[in-house]
Amino acid sequence: MQTGIQKPWNWLLFPFSSIKAGAEGVYAASVGYGVYEIDSAIESWDKLNKGLEDTTSIHRLQLQNELLHACTNHGLYEWTGDSWENDGLGLPCYQYRDIGGTKYAGTDNGLWIKTGAKWGYLACEGKSIYDFMNLPQYLIVGHNSGISLYDRFMDEWAEFELERSITSLAVYRGHLLGTSDQGELFVGDKKGRFDRIKFGGKFIFSVTAKGRDIYVCTDQGLFTLTCMADRLVLLSVKLGFPVTDVDVQGKQLYMATLFQGVQSIQL
Repeated sequence: MQTGIQKPWNWLLFPFSSIKAGAEGVYAASVGYGVYEIDSAIESWDKLNKGLEDTTSIHRLQLQNELLHACTNHGLYEWTGDSWENDGLGLPCYQYRDIGGTKYAGTDNGLWIKTGAKWGYLACEGKSIYDFMNLPQYLIVGHNSGISLYDRFMDEWAEFELERSITSLAVYRGHLLGTSDQGELFVGDKKGRFDRIKFGGKFIFSVTAKGRDIYVCTDQGLFTLTCMADRLVLLSVKLGFPVTDVDVQGKQLYMATLFQGVQSIQL
């Protein structure tokens, strides 16, 4: 049963780590406190807890085709509208995507793919997969020791051992971007090497592509990434609190924060 909490919609101050906005609502997850649906129209929260154990940690939310999925330490779950149901994958899961009707999941033991009703191993056995991108030519995987890249045209894997866990991925102007568990940004030079950038001591939680914009979530606020005089720079969007994740619905931008609940601004 969903538990309504009649408080202003940005009242809950859990350390939110993931947020997804769709036509049906806004959903936010906090490690250790579960998943909440936000209804800003009537200023209420609904905790979506049926079907999840109390010990469940939510690593990431994904909302695709208006289906909400939770990547958790107990596996991949789908919200049916009434309860959470396991999607058939019991491994600890960190990322999920439905690409053209094919489902992919990053787990603590490689990248998995769902064909028909069954999940099967696809790549990077033994590695914890935190993020991945499936591009026309490349499959790019961020994991606990760096980045793996599969070139479909050449039918070859390239391994980039960065001595860091790569937790999120994006592409900017043809350059591969990856954030590390140490708060760094790795930028590919298109020649098989990566530069490591700290941006004045900011701890970077994630990079997220929304349309043409690359949003950078940091401990000092939310920024967009741009290039000036051949240098990557951060332009501030919202400062004053740590932002861990971001999503956009229409002209509204939603931010998951560590100490200020869920915040939103108009674009």
